[in-house]
Amino acid sequence: MINVLFVCLGNICRSPMAEAVFRKLLKMENMTDKIEVDSAATSSWHIGSPPHRGTLKILQEYNISSEGLVGRQLTKENFFQFDYIVGMDESNLSNIFEITGQPNHPKILRLLDLTEHKKDVPDPYYTGNFQETYQLVTEGCRALLEKICVEHNLKK
Repeated sequence: MINVLFVCLGNICRSPMAEAVFRKLLKMENMTDKIEVDSAATSSWHIGSPPHRGTLKILQEYNISSEGLVGRQLTKENFFQFDYIVGMDESNLSNIFEITGQPNHPKILRLLDLTEHKKDVPDPYYTGNFQETYQLVTEGCRALLEKICVEHNLKK
């Protein structure tokens, strides 16, 4: 089983959105038996909280399940439990490196570095633009799935 972890600052906007979008992609491609996905925060602010109402609204709008999405914090042990640890922005990457004690490890990457954009996923908690975040997260998730399929010789 391949394990993927999406990480953002609070685990209420971007990373749970990415987790839900990636789960739907896996279901559509009949790959739920090959890849598991989770999400976490670099901060402890929203442990045990559901996703932000804006995230829930956009997921509902696109008929994507938010079942099981609960805020939790990234741990050092997560480095050993996951094959891919995907941060939403440069600040997240720095925090992931610090928390895991694994600076610049290749399994830790920024989501949009897999796309032509090569930029941070904006935090809709601050921008209010959940639609833009959804579009970028969806593009990044598709690119991540392609990367995983190539690296692990998986057929979609």
